[in-house]
Amino acid sequence: MGLLRMAARTAVVAGTATAVSGRVHHRQAQRYADQDAQQYAEQQPQYQQPPPAAPAEDDATAQLQNLAQLHQQGVLTAEEFAAAKAKILGI
Repeated sequence: MGLLRMAARTAVVAGTATAVSGRVHHRQAQRYADQDAQQYAEQQPQYQQPPPAAPAEDDATAQLQNLAQLHQQGVLTAEEFAAAKAKILGI
């Protein structure tokens, strides 16, 4: 009977030690995972929102000025200039 009692006690102690060890391991793993996630978040570059796009009018104005220069330089004919201007203005 003494041998059976000692075997049972050993089994209980071993089971308890395994359960405690498992909980400790789980807590440590969770702690390390939280630290890794925090470090990863800190390392990520903080993106700022891009500045709002310039209004289409500014773009159209720049294109028209460019066309006018080309027309003045003689690169574009009057007909080509008028067609390109109408296309930009949506006419």
